[in-house]
Amino acid sequence: MLLACAVLAAGVASGRAELQTQDLKLWYDKPAGQWVEALPVGNGRLGAMVFGGVDQERLQLNEGTLWAGGPYDPSSPEALKALPEARRLIFEGKYGEAHGLIGGKMMAHPLQQMPYEPVGDLKLTFPRNGDVADYRRELDLDAAIARVTYTVGGVRFVREVFSSPVDQVIVFHLAADKPGQLNFTAAMATPQKATVEAQSPDTLVMGGVNAEAKGIPGALKFQARVRVLTQGGRTTAGKDSVSVSGADSATLLIAAATSYKNYKDVSGDPEALTQAYLAKAVRKPFDILRRDQVAEHQRLFRRVSLDLGVTEQAKLPTDQRIARFAEGHDPQLAALYFQFGRYLLLSCSRAGGQPATLQGLWNESMTPPWDSKYTININTEMNYWPAEPANLGECTAPLIQMVTELVEPGSRTARVNWGAGGWVCHHNTDLWRATAPIDGPTWGFWPTGGAWLCKSLWDRYDFGGDKQYLARVYPVMKGAAQFFLDTLVEEPKHKWLVTCPSLSPENTHPGGVSVCAGPTMDSQIIRDLFSNCIRASEILGVDADLRAKFVAARARLAPNQIGKAGQLQEWLEDWDMQAPEIQHRHVSHLYGLYPSAQITPRGTPELAAAVHKSLQMRGDDATGWGVGWRINLWARLLDGDHAYKLLAMLMTPPRTLPNMFDSCPPFQIDGNFGGCSGIAEMLMQSHASEIELLPALPKAWPLGRVKGLRARGGFEVDIAWQDGKVTSYRIASADRRKVTVRLSGETKVIKSERL
Repeated sequence: MLLACAVLAAGVASGRAELQTQDLKLWYDKPAGQWVEALPVGNGRLGAMVFGGVDQERLQLNEGTLWAGGPYDPSSPEALKALPEARRLIFEGKYGEAHGLIGGKMMAHPLQQMPYEPVGDLKLTFPRNGDVADYRRELDLDAAIARVTYTVGGVRFVREVFSSPVDQVIVFHLAADKPGQLNFTAAMATPQKATVEAQSPDTLVMGGVNAEAKGIPGALKFQARVRVLTQGGRTTAGKDSVSVSGADSATLLIAAATSYKNYKDVSGDPEALTQAYLAKAVRKPFDILRRDQVAEHQRLFRRVSLDLGVTEQAKLPTDQRIARFAEGHDPQLAALYFQFGRYLLLSCSRAGGQPATLQGLWNESMTPPWDSKYTININTEMNYWPAEPANLGECTAPLIQMVTELVEPGSRTARVNWGAGGWVCHHNTDLWRATAPIDGPTWGFWPTGGAWLCKSLWDRYDFGGDKQYLARVYPVMKGAAQFFLDTLVEEPKHKWLVTCPSLSPENTHPGGVSVCAGPTMDSQIIRDLFSNCIRASEILGVDADLRAKFVAARARLAPNQIGKAGQLQEWLEDWDMQAPEIQHRHVSHLYGLYPSAQITPRGTPELAAAVHKSLQMRGDDATGWGVGWRINLWARLLDGDHAYKLLAMLMTPPRTLPNMFDSCPPFQIDGNFGGCSGIAEMLMQSHASEIELLPALPKAWPLGRVKGLRARGGFEVDIAWQDGKVTSYRIASADRRKVTVRLSGETKVIKSERL
């Protein structure tokens, strides 16, 4: 077996190189006509959408801390007085009255949170000296470089754009294969309150302030600064533009920053920051800037390779392949989609930046859909589902930082709104870490968002085993659990402990509204939170008395229930068959199967069968992210063909846009991450105290190999298969620990190899 594993490792390594140099590219034969055709680059903080126009190039720019508004406290002092009455009405079945009371007295002020906003555009205008030939626009996932090539008048032009995590600038390089042929004018524009000026013949500066929103004044200053460096030719300045004429090549360095320091401090100096970024980057030649960013990207990106076979469709532009994917016969596009998800996560979530929003790092609108913020009743968590299994655990750092920062405002909301200790966050948050319930009772009065985020904190430990990290995040988890010790109430019929008021996101029950007591998802999430706090306190040797309280409360949580139709109940009552939206996009009550592992086909077969029934009742059709969640659920049910059917739905228009972005609709990045995670779950699972190889392999992928997937416990996994059967595998860990492996229905304990 070890010999076979060694052969696999070598084979995958060489296959990885082939894939990454030849196949890991999105490419197109024409410029982007709209934003959802442009190609994304990002370094976790600074992003751009690259359009690739011939006469005019547009780089739409984002900086992760440029949001509307400023520090604010949305907690409602009226909420606590109304809480006992809201609970009484719910337990008496007067849901409509409870809905009205909650909407009138218990929601946030303002009722909505702040939107994520764009910096603006850098536009380059080029003279045309003939017809365009041999046009190609591509995104190289392995190098993290967007590239445009074409010929005009016998001159070959090449542009490369990347956002460097090393130098914290966007680098835009332009070259021609004949001397003196590069001519363009660079200008900037923005929907923000800002000015643009040419400070020198080679420097453009755009500076301004962020927008007011929902009555919260703008409190941020921002600046974007562009330095134009040329080989040959001449650079001149207009009032608000820089022109280059007769150059051999040019490199534009783009820096952007805001005055944001943290959610309660906006005293930063964006001008000093942009000047410092450029002062550092300008000392490096272009090839060194490029080398350094490629090396840093590949350090993480190349950990995982996936080969599902080479297909003829790879010769087609990517938008054409997306349009045809549902026809079948293009497993190579599924592998590209998986790696695109990893690329996006690396590009929009790195240490020191903000977490991935509903649109990752990329947004062109001052009023984006759902404000492009953090929706934590599924979407933010889904953004990070592939982080650990796809071997990008470092990308969770911004999320962990945000959850840690939510403790202070969440403690205030817990005290003011609920009269409780610990901390709480409802179904959304934003740059300013607002935690109160927003939007209205139908969507927002759900107190379990912070608890769900804590699962991401635990997962980071569960996959890595770092006790120092666990000691750092345990107080955050403990505070979230303390809130529920203080707020769970006894429901009258069974005397179970339940949340009240709450809802099952974002569904309506037969009472005509959403508000209720003890939805199934809440009990599942809180059960995970208590269990993870219990385990963490044991590992760290702390809080024995508090641990006993968690154990006692966990034992009294409402259990998973199976309804008359054989389905897993979504609510305390058997309402599923009478619910107004029986095929609702959310599958909240199935959290226990995925992303949790409270329900498994072998461990709890009756509950797994009930989940299966619920999925049949819900149906396959949903939003992009809704289909993404369903892929993972069907993979956990070990039904690879059904998971693949949903993957085909997800990867086909209208759910996948021409640039491979997910569409909710409109664009929402969580579906990309849900699909990426789903592919990993089809190939390897590690939630049941064992590593299962190819648990949900579809017939569409009879031959393949994957290298570098990450399993719980700190293991890395390589697998090769043919005719749907594993031909070799390798499992490695830092300390060569033993592990239980499940393969073709049988288990055995092996000693892992050394990483």
